[in-house]
Amino acid sequence: MPHKLLVLAVLAVRAVCAQAPAYTADSIVNASDYSPGPFAPNSVLSIFGSNLSWYTAAFNASPSATSVPVALSGVEVYVDNWPTPLLYVSPSQINFLIPAGENPGSVTVRVVREGDSGPFVSLNLVDGAPALFEIAGFAIATHADGALLTDASPGQPGEIVVVYATGLGATDPDPEAGEIPGAAAPLHWLDSLSISLNGEAVPAALILYAGATPGCVGLYQLNIQLPQNVPADPIIQVSMGTQSNAGSLKIAVQ
Repeated sequence: MPHKLLVLAVLAVRAVCAQAPAYTADSIVNASDYSPGPFAPNSVLSIFGSNLSWYTAAFNASPSATSVPVALSGVEVYVDNWPTPLLYVSPSQINFLIPAGENPGSVTVRVVREGDSGPFVSLNLVDGAPALFEIAGFAIATHADGALLTDASPGQPGEIVVVYATGLGATDPDPEAGEIPGAAAPLHWLDSLSISLNGEAVPAALILYAGATPGCVGLYQLNIQLPQNVPADPIIQVSMGTQSNAGSLKIAVQ
């Protein structure tokens, strides 16, 4: 009987271990376009795996909310052993925020679900790693009034449009971990930012604002006045240093 109990105990432990959160470094990507790293501080990332959570839950900010929680439905994500803000959890996906104060270099990430820990994995951080949000091959952008740029409502030469991104790094001031920015905050590394449309650099004088989007965690906006000679539906490339957004996304322009 003691031997049988020991065998059952071992099997029970193995069953519990098999249900621990499972993921790899390669299954952690930008939440905006699912592109791989490197990543930047204050980026929203997605972890894909299994047994990440027993439930599905999302952070729904109230008008009075000033920060994002570090736990949802019994799930926490640790970056360098510190709990980090969570936006969404489910059995197969977690959306979380790399804290703004993290320094470039290697950081460890770990998922803990109700006390059961997943593996430590390493991610590489850089000052800026732009990633754009996409709908059917077009970067998400709006008119100045917030209306979405579409084929039916495209941007016009000389118009000011707003392009949304993540991964643009530090701002002045930088938010505290999980703090919802209440006001505009320009990029700290603004001199390393460049934007091109169909390979033609947008003059710095036409980049009217680049920085945090007030009221949104990990979201940035680029307020651009479209050049008078802008072609129809140009491919937009946003770069910081040697890092650029993945893919060949267009913006809807006539």
